Amino acid sequence: MSEDVVSYEVVERVAWVRLNRPEYRNAQNSAMTYALDAAFQRAVDDDDVAVIVLAGNGDHFCAGHDIGTPGRDVDQSFDRKAVIWWDHVDKEGGDLRFARESEVYLGMCRRWREIPKPMIAAVHGACIAGGLMLAWSCDFIVASDDAFFSDPVVRMGIPGVEYFAHPWVMNPRAAKEFLFTGDRFSATRAQELGMVNQVVSRAELESSVSAMAGRIAQMPRFGLTLTKKAINQAEDLQGLRAGMDSVFGLHHFAHAHNAEVSTDSLGGLDAKSMAAKNKEAGA
Repeated sequence: MSEDVVSYEVVERVAWVRLNRPEYRNAQNSAMTYALDAAFQRAVDDDDVAVIVLAGNGDHFCAGHDIGTPGRDVDQSFDRKAVIWWDHVDKEGGDLRFARESEVYLGMCRRWREIPKPMIAAVHGACIAGGLMLAWSCDFIVASDDAFFSDPVVRMGIPGVEYFAHPWVMNPRAAKEFLFTGDRFSATRAQELGMVNQVVSRAELESSVSAMAGRIAQMPRFGLTLTKKAINQAEDLQGLRAGMDSVFGLHHFAHAHNAEVSTDSLGGLDAKSMAAKNKEAGA
């Protein structure tokens, strides 16, 4: 596990997995993705761990995919675990993008959603685009009152992040507002829509999550596992998995369109220009 991009500690049967690129608002590169996976695997294999908490070090939970830091590593190969597919590094165009994003985005988040132990996302500050995918892979979300959520990638001409859970974590009309405007939803608004379970003060976030994890840890482990699977199966029967598959195709159609009519598959936007667009729109 890359200790520099993810930290790991166990406190009273709770594994705290923390994103650790605070200088980049915990932007998620591939190194972080695989470090997260290693940390989650470590927690699953440890019989003394009953609950897993995903949190972020620094001022923010996660500002999204890494699309512009010095640590951006889209050209690197890793030990693939989420899907059975060929490596992306020596491929071109849609072949490259589909292979990589099937693995590190949609595939990894689905892998984590099926972790057989309860997972809580403790969210503070920014939870943007790729950060949403990390939080949505968890079983529920506790947010601090300074947290905000947004998925502004429609500005790139792309219909939302790869793990397209929007209509399920909130209602479809709210999902359209969320995506069409690119606006930030506050923690309170997110709770009203059912995306967030609880909102607490920033100072109380860790203690509140610890207390909740402690209560869950008293429940029978196998009972929790079966209950989690039951609810996940119900979501899938409501169309979650099939819906994600269909939107993943639209997502890559948008990338291909951008590559044809713009300078690159992201519509010519990087982290800096994306932030400027969001600021200009008041998002």
